[in-house]
Amino acid sequence: MTKQKINFVFFGTPLYAEFVLEELEKKGLLPSLIITAPDRPAGRGLSLTPPPVKIWANERNIPVLQPEKLDAGFISKLKNVGYELAIVAAYGKIIPNEVLDIPKHGTLNIHPSILPKYRGPSPLEAPILNGDIETGVSIMLLDEEMDHGPIIVQEKIKINELNKERLGEKLFRLGGKMLVDIIPQWIHGEIEARVQKHEEASYTKKITKQDGLVDLNDDPKINWQKFRAYYKWPVTFFFIEKNPGQIRVKITEAEFKNNEFIIKKVIPEGKKEINYDQFLNK
Repeated sequence: MTKQKINFVFFGTPLYAEFVLEELEKKGLLPSLIITAPDRPAGRGLSLTPPPVKIWANERNIPVLQPEKLDAGFISKLKNVGYELAIVAAYGKIIPNEVLDIPKHGTLNIHPSILPKYRGPSPLEAPILNGDIETGVSIMLLDEEMDHGPIIVQEKIKINELNKERLGEKLFRLGGKMLVDIIPQWIHGEIEARVQKHEEASYTKKITKQDGLVDLNDDPKINWQKFRAYYKWPVTFFFIEKNPGQIRVKITEAEFKNNEFIIKKVIPEGKKEINYDQFLNK
C-alpha cells in the first residue's frame, strides 16, 4: 500500500523534521514539495545557512519554498501544486486555515507528546523537567488552534535517561514510521480522528536562554533534569566567583549517580572545554 504514489507537501525545518523525512523515504514516500524556513545567519561568522530540511530536499531534487510569511502570494503558489495531503513536523510557524484547508485529505501534524498533555512550544523539554517516566507521539489533524485538532493515532515510549536531543530523534523517527502506516489508511478513509479531551489539556512555555541557569546547591535531580532538557540549547550554566570577578560556566557533560549531579566537563566564559575538576583546581 505504501508503494502507491501519494502527492503530498511537507512542512518542516530542523533536524527533527529531517528524521521524519528519512523514515518516509525508506518506504518510498517522498513529498512533491517541501516548505521550510528561510535561510538564516548561523555560526561565528553569521554566514547565511539553509535549514537542514532544505539541504535534504536539494540532495533529492525536491522543490523547496521558503516563505517569510504564509501570505496570499504564498497561498496562491501552494494552490497550484495540486497536492492531496500535507504533513507538518517541527515547521516553526503557525499555519493559517487557508493553508490547512487546501489539501483534500487535510494537514497531518507530528506532535512529540501524548496530547492533550504538553501542548505548545516545548513538549520535548517538559516531560524531562517534570521527571515523567514516559512520553510519546501524537499524529493529529491540524486545525486553527495550537495542538488542538483531533487525534488520529498515538504511541508511547519510555524516556529513561535520554536528553532532549536523543529523545527528540527517537520521537520524530517514531512519528515518521507511524505516518508510513497511517497515510494510506487515512487517504482511503479506513481510520477516523477522535476529538481530544480538551479539559485535560496542559501547556508548555517557550524556552529562553535564562532557563538554563542552575543553582549547584539545588536538588541534584532537578539539576540533572535541567541538564538533559536543555542539552545543546539553551544549555545549563552557572556563575562562579573567579578572580577578577564572576564568570559564566556552561555545563557540557554530566551524569547522575548515587543521587548526585556530577559535572564532568564545562566551558568557562571565553575559554575552551575543560574537565570540571581541572577547572576547579585552576
